[in-house]
Amino acid sequence: MLTEAETTKSRNNNSSQLFKNPFLEKLTRTHIAVPITILNLAAAIVLYWGIANIGLGVLEIILLFLVGALAFTLVEYIIHKYVFHMMPDTKIKADIQYKVHGVHHDFPKEKDRLAMPPPLSIVLSILFFLFFRMIMGDYAYGFMPGFLFGYTAYLFVHYIVHAWQPPNNIFKELWIHHGIHHYKDSERAFGVSSPLWDFIFRTLPKRKRK
Repeated sequence: MLTEAETTKSRNNNSSQLFKNPFLEKLTRTHIAVPITILNLAAAIVLYWGIANIGLGVLEIILLFLVGALAFTLVEYIIHKYVFHMMPDTKIKADIQYKVHGVHHDFPKEKDRLAMPPPLSIVLSILFFLFFRMIMGDYAYGFMPGFLFGYTAYLFVHYIVHAWQPPNNIFKELWIHHGIHHYKDSERAFGVSSPLWDFIFRTLPKRKRK
């Protein structure tokens, strides 16, 4: 890992290098299409298995899929607020917080760091699926695809917010919402794919009336 002085020098050079080892450094970067493709394919496979081999009905699949997608938006909010923005009150926590998320706040336009690296995404997805399978049994085969779809939707929204110009469509509100989190108030607007939980938990940013 880079020392604090080397990280500061990296910031000043407008570079977000996190590791001296080139292999580890490369693992921290990915094109947005890679995790979106892998995880949507995984979602389709799990969904097919649930229909063909588990015998889940169409209505069950639809309901579980929608609940799974909604559940992801809550998990997204909680992780963003309490993990990515945890209090860096120790050196170890500060180092973890910066490498996991702080670097993104320093370099928000860096396109190849707008998604979790695929190996980590795959491992976490497997762990989530095993957890869901343990607590809800076969229903996990309908719930998990929705959860993965929620995550890939989050990745897509997060990418267009940082990589595209402000769109004149439905994504404009999300673009503004996340922009407030980055450039005005990092203690509000934790939802990226949806402001729903910001509204519920009262972390919705105040907007000036026109």
